Amino acid sequence: MHHPLTPAAAAAAAAAAAAHDPAGRLDDDDYPAYTTGCAAEMTGTTAGFLRSLGEHGLITPARSGGGHRRFSRRQLRIVMRARDLVDQGTAVDAACRIIILEDQLDRARRTSEQLDRSRRQHSSA
Repeated sequence: MHHPLTPAAAAAAAAAAAAHDPAGRLDDDDYPAYTTGCAAEMTGTTAGFLRSLGEHGLITPARSGGGHRRFSRRQLRIVMRARDLVDQGTAVDAACRIIILEDQLDRARRTSEQLDRSRRQHSSA
């Protein structure tokens, strides 16, 4: 049975793969290429907002050799979704929970669809 990687595990796997294929980093949504300052600027947020998302378990940034947070493009999209919810008046902790639940629901739907396809294949065989 395939288990999806946690965001931290996905980032670690992407970093390990990129070490062997530097050009592959350009297209890798999970490669932690962005510093906190860059991530905050790109998403229209602050370093404190990014830290709060980590504290609420929404994102787990990778760490550089010096211990600095590094964010992937996938994480930046999640940050922007959280920012949009907060801009609409949702509290940060609630926004994080909403996004986590949306992700869990999406994964459950994909699993259900895979099971349905498998059942159909087995019943038609």
